[in-house]
Amino acid sequence: MNKFLLALVLFPSFIFAQDNTTTKPKSEKNPDKFKQMYDLLATPNMYRTASGAPGPEYYQQKADYKIDIELDDKNAKLAGKETITYTNNAKESLDYLWLQLDQNQQSRKSLSPLVDSNVTDPVSSPKGFSRKYLEEDFDGGFNIEYVNDALGKPMQYSINQTMMRIELPKPLAKGEKITISIKWWYNINNYRLDGGRSGYEQFPDGNRLYVIAQFYPRMAVYNDVEGWQNQQFWGAGEFALPFGDFEVNITVPADHILEGTGSLLNRNEVFTPAQVARYAQAEKSFDKPVIVVTQAEAEVAEKGFSDKKKTWKFKAENVRDFGISTSRKFIYDAMAVQLGSKTAMAISLYPKEGNPLWEEYSTRIVAHTLKSYSSHTFDYPYPKAISINAEDQGMEYPMICWNWGRPEPDGKYSDRVKHGMMSVIAHEVGHNFFPMIVNSDERQWTWMDEGLNSFMEYMALIEWDPKFPVDRGPAKSMVPYMSGDEKGLEPIMSNSESIRQFGNNAYGKPAAALNILRETVMGRELFDYAFKTYANRWKFKHPTPEDFFRTMEDASAFDLDWFWRGWFYTTDNVDMGIKEVKKYFVSNDEPKEVKDFLKTRRRRNRIEGPMVYMVSEGSESFKASMNKPFEIKDSKSLETYINETFSKEEQAKLKTPKYFYQVTFDKPGGLVMPIIVELTFEDGTTETHRFPAQIWRMNDKEANRTFATDKKVTKIVLDPKEETADVDLTNNTWPKQEIKSKFD
Repeated sequence: MNKFLLALVLFPSFIFAQDNTTTKPKSEKNPDKFKQMYDLLATPNMYRTASGAPGPEYYQQKADYKIDIELDDKNAKLAGKETITYTNNAKESLDYLWLQLDQNQQSRKSLSPLVDSNVTDPVSSPKGFSRKYLEEDFDGGFNIEYVNDALGKPMQYSINQTMMRIELPKPLAKGEKITISIKWWYNINNYRLDGGRSGYEQFPDGNRLYVIAQFYPRMAVYNDVEGWQNQQFWGAGEFALPFGDFEVNITVPADHILEGTGSLLNRNEVFTPAQVARYAQAEKSFDKPVIVVTQAEAEVAEKGFSDKKKTWKFKAENVRDFGISTSRKFIYDAMAVQLGSKTAMAISLYPKEGNPLWEEYSTRIVAHTLKSYSSHTFDYPYPKAISINAEDQGMEYPMICWNWGRPEPDGKYSDRVKHGMMSVIAHEVGHNFFPMIVNSDERQWTWMDEGLNSFMEYMALIEWDPKFPVDRGPAKSMVPYMSGDEKGLEPIMSNSESIRQFGNNAYGKPAAALNILRETVMGRELFDYAFKTYANRWKFKHPTPEDFFRTMEDASAFDLDWFWRGWFYTTDNVDMGIKEVKKYFVSNDEPKEVKDFLKTRRRRNRIEGPMVYMVSEGSESFKASMNKPFEIKDSKSLETYINETFSKEEQAKLKTPKYFYQVTFDKPGGLVMPIIVELTFEDGTTETHRFPAQIWRMNDKEANRTFATDKKVTKIVLDPKEETADVDLTNNTWPKQEIKSKFD
């Protein structure tokens, strides 16, 4: 029990009275930031429940592939044929099938360049200017040779840009399967000249390093939310794909080293005996990578240009896609990673141009990322995770990703290059969890994979090194973006193709939001439990934003509608400040200016005995409300009251504040956030107080708190550790301090 609260009850009339005469404000619509989100979220149903979990009627389709491809290294062409077995698990029948032809974005007929309003500057980018305006357009789209049924008979199909519709001879009913065969080829793009998420990198000696993806016609997703997800691929919104099993045979020059999604079935045929032995050693090495293909071996191979061929055979189960990387320049290292009861392999492939940086760090950060993500979600279920060094790239596929970052030709590199390379590896390897396993719709909601993954990347890098220079995740990193002109901003809940500042909106802001949710709003224990629940509910399934929002609340008993509404559906920012501080102190001495007033009051109300006064510090006048009569039947000094009322043991537990600080906080910004206040006392010690966001529920403009202290406060700071992404810190300190500009 707080004894000064009791004292104020006993002596209410002697609190310093304030003049509260104000002009009645204009009537405003109540801006209820805490209203429930029924107006924004999809209605729960038997497919997706109100708790955020898959419902009893949830289903998803299955697409299994058998693919044979061959790389023509001399002409940079890829040819292949595939057999797709598609299973319809929906209750409704399907009249046709939609497949993705994302490589058609590289076609001369692609519409993507026609919607690009950016101007290429001939001075800053002469190669890009030449490629865009002076040279003949590269033609890298799919050339479909046939689409046949299981009996080899042609099937009717039509192509609309990056989507292909295959007509079915009869509707495909629930539980039925259909088998389709497709043969195709295309010219592989030089991604450094023509852009793209895959292609090849050309080296001066004639060698190429291939990172191959979107290389086959891929089934689109059909589900309970979208029906067919057949939005065109314009370049920004990535991919939505169903799960299935893959058998893939890849024929490349015999001197190439190759890796891809899935388990390699014929290692003894494609590696030398010495390399096979080294790989076996790597499978037992949990503390450091083992070099499987040495730099010396790679340097010999890159000079050969063999005209012989090798076929690499892979099998992958329950994956949504397939990626490949191959080159005769590759060095290869690997190590084992223990993840619960399972062991996975962390693997890196890189040219000599990546050393010594890649040999030192790549596979180690792959292993660390798998451990970190697994601890926050579920144990990584796949047999391996591969990091490929491809300059100017950062892209992910199941079990494999390509990452930029190389030292200078002399082998030297800066901390900036090292940390950048490690960050992109952690990010792209982390995509194995989001969205390769927790399989959200990237074509629609980029933040559901990039934002969640950037948040997980932040935690992984901080766990690697608490001082790691992360640029996405900390709340303050989003201040420049969120304080910008709202005309140039979109809510996080925007379609991928409608986002202007892609990195800030889809990566940085959701990462910062989740970090704030974990550290400042919910606390780590509740957040981590709820986040892990979401990951496990939706692994190997297709979640929506509603499924994430609802699960986070369902598993934590935390009402977060105000948070999702503000951070994800608006472009509001955070700006809270200290508007006013009123200081009072406790005194047994009767203020001089009160004596005459109190003499009258004592006679009228028969007040006897000493009293305790709350005196406004620095006040030179005393105002009393004469139109509010009061009556006090008894009064004692605070000290007398305490001694008579409480035992010595009880007195030892009582607080004994001497000072009171009534603080008014205001909120110029639109977002509601918790109030975090640090008090600094005259002896240099500090004290932190935290108030939940609901403190704003009755008044979206102002909130008041009184701090009772036994020491004099010399400084009050709002959000002292910059946890809330407050865009203006100039109003966060009392007494107000002059903040030097960056120029100063």
